[in-house]
Amino acid sequence: MKEIVLDTETTGISVKEGHRLVEIGCIELDNLIPTKKSFHYYLNPERKVSEKAFEVHGYTDEFLSHQKKFNEISEEFLSFIENKRLIIHNAEFDLSHLNNELGLIGKNKIDNEIVDTLSLARDKYPGSPVSLDALCKRFRIDNSKRVKHTALIDCDLLASVYINLIDQKEPSFDLSNTNEESLSLNIKSVQYSKKVIKPSAEELRQHKDYLKKNIKKNFF
Repeated sequence: MKEIVLDTETTGISVKEGHRLVEIGCIELDNLIPTKKSFHYYLNPERKVSEKAFEVHGYTDEFLSHQKKFNEISEEFLSFIENKRLIIHNAEFDLSHLNNELGLIGKNKIDNEIVDTLSLARDKYPGSPVSLDALCKRFRIDNSKRVKHTALIDCDLLASVYINLIDQKEPSFDLSNTNEESLSLNIKSVQYSKKVIKPSAEELRQHKDYLKKNIKKNFF
């Protein structure tokens, strides 16, 4: 099944206070492997960015004033996510802003299947930090490029986090162009090289004595 890893940036936290989207980023996964398809826009929110939001993403009012408005990219966005599962970290936040934008232009709310990686992480690691940065640290995912919160970088990191959360190994190589002969040679070249140490006669005797003394106590 194709999935969309999605992230947004906004002018502030609360929709009720009139805050708007300033960025949408999406990358497509096909059977957990990123495809070459992505969706990304900076947006003109038609209002000022709050100081706290600016500290998070660094987008200035001047920069955003020259970007497209949500209504200009809404159809392309809806087409990109159509019939695909959405993977979002703290989905309630992103969906509230996306649905607000859709409502402002008279469109229906998003009804895609949603996977909230924040909820997955809380269930899997109760009591532990579950921010995107914390999960990157847990799974040893390099997030050094995340100096500021930007939608596409966060999507890229979240895709790796998601794969780890559902206990799937990330694909690290492509065998599509590898012929059978070379693959066979590669497999044969991998040998088990650990040294096997055999127990001495005295060690075997001590082990046997230990079992006689403890097996009944431990199992009955």
